[in-house]
Amino acid sequence: MNMKKGIIISFYRKLLAAALIIPLMIGGSSPLFAAESHDLEGSPQEANAKASRIQLEYLDRGIVSAPTSEGIFLSWRLLADEVTGYSGKGLTGPIFHVYRDGAKIAVVENSTNYLDPSGTSSSTYYVSAVIDGKEVDQSADSAPWSSPYYDLKLQKPAAGMTPAGEPYTYSANDASIGDVDGDGQYEFFVKWDPSNSKDVSQIGYTGNTYIDCYTLEGTLLYRIDLGVNIRSGAHYTQFMVYDFDGDGKAEMMLKTAPGTKILRYDPAGNMTSQRYITLLPEDVKAGYSNQDDYRLSKDGYYEHMVSLFMNWHQHEEVASGHWPATLEESFGMEKKYSYPLSRTDAESLVDDFMDRYAPQRSARNNLRAFEGFIVEGPEYLSVFEGATGKELETIRYKPGRHDDGLMWGDYAMARIEPGNRVDRFLAAVAYLDGVQPYAVFARGYYTRSTLVSYQWDGKHLKEHWYVDSGWTPMTNPFNDSPHGRDGTDAVFGTLTTQGAHSLSAADVDGDGKQEIVYGSATIDHDGTLLYSSTDVLPPQSADPGTVARLGHGDAMHVTDIDPDRPGLEIFMVHEGGTYAPYGYSLRDAATGELLYGGYTGKDTGRGMIGDIDPDQRGLETWAVGTWTADGKQLSTAMPGTNMNIKWSADMTTQIINGNSDLTPSIERWRHGTLLTAEGTRTNNGTKGNPALVADIFGDWREELVVRTTDSSALRIYLSTEVTDRKLYTLMHDPQYRVEVARQNTTYNQPSYTSFYFASDTDFSAVPIPYYQSPGMLDLLENRVSEYALSGELTNPLHSRLTHSLKQAKFHMSKGSRGQALKFMNTFIAQLEEMKKPGTISNKARLNLSYQAHALMGLWK
Repeated sequence: MNMKKGIIISFYRKLLAAALIIPLMIGGSSPLFAAESHDLEGSPQEANAKASRIQLEYLDRGIVSAPTSEGIFLSWRLLADEVTGYSGKGLTGPIFHVYRDGAKIAVVENSTNYLDPSGTSSSTYYVSAVIDGKEVDQSADSAPWSSPYYDLKLQKPAAGMTPAGEPYTYSANDASIGDVDGDGQYEFFVKWDPSNSKDVSQIGYTGNTYIDCYTLEGTLLYRIDLGVNIRSGAHYTQFMVYDFDGDGKAEMMLKTAPGTKILRYDPAGNMTSQRYITLLPEDVKAGYSNQDDYRLSKDGYYEHMVSLFMNWHQHEEVASGHWPATLEESFGMEKKYSYPLSRTDAESLVDDFMDRYAPQRSARNNLRAFEGFIVEGPEYLSVFEGATGKELETIRYKPGRHDDGLMWGDYAMARIEPGNRVDRFLAAVAYLDGVQPYAVFARGYYTRSTLVSYQWDGKHLKEHWYVDSGWTPMTNPFNDSPHGRDGTDAVFGTLTTQGAHSLSAADVDGDGKQEIVYGSATIDHDGTLLYSSTDVLPPQSADPGTVARLGHGDAMHVTDIDPDRPGLEIFMVHEGGTYAPYGYSLRDAATGELLYGGYTGKDTGRGMIGDIDPDQRGLETWAVGTWTADGKQLSTAMPGTNMNIKWSADMTTQIINGNSDLTPSIERWRHGTLLTAEGTRTNNGTKGNPALVADIFGDWREELVVRTTDSSALRIYLSTEVTDRKLYTLMHDPQYRVEVARQNTTYNQPSYTSFYFASDTDFSAVPIPYYQSPGMLDLLENRVSEYALSGELTNPLHSRLTHSLKQAKFHMSKGSRGQALKFMNTFIAQLEEMKKPGTISNKARLNLSYQAHALMGLWK
C-alpha cells in the first residue's frame, strides 16, 4: 500500500474502532461501531488518541428518495464516526435496514443507497443503522420527491431603478448551506444579484445585493439587504456560513456597510420587521448614518478628482518624494501651475486628465462616464445569527480601502480603472489550529495583497493574524507597471500579484492545521509565509531568463491529484501572458515546487481537474489540452471548465456545462450527457456556475443546485445511479466542508477532499476525522421535546428524562464532566428501565439512546 506522507502525519488520524470512544453502557460495553477494528492496525487510520478533536457539524441520516424509471431511489448518509474499517470498494461500518411503509424490504451492507423497484410515489421510507445485529437508530421518514428533482421555492426581490433611471430585476445567484438550528439538517442561503451587477472593473450603478435564508421546505426566515453602499457583483460579496463558535448552529459572516439591514418574515412570507446594522460609535460621532448613500455620480466623481488634485501636495507619497511633486510631471506636461492648486487650476488639470491624458492611454478610458462606485464611507465586517439574521457584532473591515485605488495601482496601467484593484475581495473558512474554524477575509491580489483571520467566540470577533504585502512601490501612480513588483513589507512583499480569483484552505504540510492556498503563494496556518512560487521566464517570453512569479489566475484546484507522490498538489492557470513562466502549472502544495506546466504566452483563463479517464492513474488536469497527473499529454482537446461534480457511481468526475442562456447539463467526458437540467440556468455569464455543488444529503455524491429560469426556485438534482461504493458523507471531510463554505467566493471553484478521490481510491488511505459535534446536548433536549409533542414519549418518563438532561447540562456548564456523565448514564438507564407500553415508542428509545451514547463519547 502506498502510504502518503501527508496523510500519515495529518490530523485526520483516529482510531476507527469507536468502541474506544463511545463509553461503557450500563451493564456492559457499547455495541456501537465495535466491529472490524482489526482492519485498522498499521494503517493511516490508526489511533491518535492524544489528538484534539476537530469541530464538525452534527448531521442526521440525510435520507432522501426520488422517482426513477425503474422505481424509487433512496440515498442516505454514513457518518464519519460510524466507520469501522475499509474494504476494496469502500469503508465499513453499520449495515442498514430499509423500510417501506413500516415493513423491512432490504438489508444494505456495501453502500448507502437502494433502488426499490416496487416503490411508488405514495410510499414512505426510513432506514435503521444495524450494529451487531441490533438496530441502533432510525432515520426520519422520507416521502419521494414528486419529480427527479426538488424545487426549493424562493421569494424574488422586487425590481428597482438606479439613480441614472435604469431599471433592473433580480435572479438567484450563489448559494450556501449551514445548519442554523442544530437539528442536523441544512438550511439554504441564497444570494440575489441584480441584472445590472458588475465586474469590479465595469462602470455604472448596480442594484442592492440580498442574501436570503430558507428552510428546505421553502420558508424564508430572513433577508439581509446589503444596501446601496455595497456594490453588486462577483468580487464584492462573499458570505461565509459556518458554525464558527461551536454552539452547533451556523452563523453568517460577510462585508457590510451603513445601510445594511435585516428583514424578517413570518411563515406566510410577510415581512414582520426590519433593522439596520449597528454603526460603530466613532462613525456615528463623525456624522455617518444608515441613510447615507456613498455611490458616486458622474459629477461626484469629477468633484472627487478635483479634491484629490487640490490636495496633491499633501499626499503621503508626494510628501515622501516617491511620486512626482506635480501632476504635470505625472502626465508628461511642462509645469504650469503653482501648488497647492487653486480650484480653478485643479479643474483645468482634471479636464485635461479626463479628456486628453486618459483617452490617450487607452481608448477604453472614459472617465466622464465613471459612476456607481463606492470609494468612501465606513466598511464593516458583520456576524449574523444563522437562524434569525440577528446582528451579533459589527467591526471595522480590515484593511480599509484607503483611497479610490490610486495607491493600489488603479490609475497606473494603460486602462485606468478606479475602484478596481482596491475592491478585489476573497473569503474562506479554515481550521487554522486544526480544531476550530476561523474566518479568513482577503483584499487585493494584483498589487497590495492582504489577508486577516478571525475567531468568533459567540460574542466577539478576535483577530488571529494579519498578512499584508505592503503597498506596491510606484514612481508615477498615473504611468507605471505595478504588477509583479514586491510590496514594501519585508516578509510578505512577494505576495503581490500571486492571488487568484478564489482561495482554498487545506493542510498542505501535514501538520494537522490548514493553510491558506492564496493562488501562487501559500500562507501557513500561523499567518507566516510558507512560500511564494517563482520560476524562470522561458526563451519565447518577454524577458527570457528572468525569475518571475507564477502569478495570478482565474482558476485553482487543491487536492491529492497524484496519489503516487506524497501530499497534496495544486493545479492552477495563469494570466500573465508573456510575463508569466507558465500558462498552467501543477505544483507541490507543501513546497510550491513546480511538478509540470506549460508556457502559453497568453492569458490562460480556465482550467479544471478530475478523474475523467479511469484508465489513467491519478486525476487528469486540463487547460488548453488534457494531461495525466504526472504530466503526460492525453489530448489537445479538453472537457468543460465551468464546474465539476462527483456524480457517478464509480467515483469518476463529471463536468457541468452550460452558461448564459444555455441549459445546464452534466457530461461524462467522451461518453455523453448524463443529465440535462431543463428549465434552469447557471450564473455569472460565461463562468456558468451552478448556485452550488455539494454533498447536501444522501450518500457521498454531490447534488447539483441551479436556479430555475425565472428564479422562482432553486432546483436540486440528485444522482440516482445505484453505487456499491461506501464512503462517509463528504461534509465530514474537513477540507471538503470548508471548500463548500468558500465555493461562493468570486469565481466559484469546485470543492475538493483532503484525500485522493477517484475511481481507484485506496480506501485504506481515506482519512477518518477525529471530531466532535457541538450542540448535541441541545439537540438531545429538543428531540425529547419533539417526541413528547408527537405522543411518542409520555409522562412520567418525559419528565424524568428532561430532568436528567438539565442536570447533565448544568454540571457540564460548571466543568464537572464526571457529574454530567453520571446524569447521562441515568438518562440511558431510564430509557431502558421504562418498559410500560405507551410510555415511549421503539423509534424514540433507539434514537435517544443512540444520540446519548454518541454525546457521552464526545465528553469522554
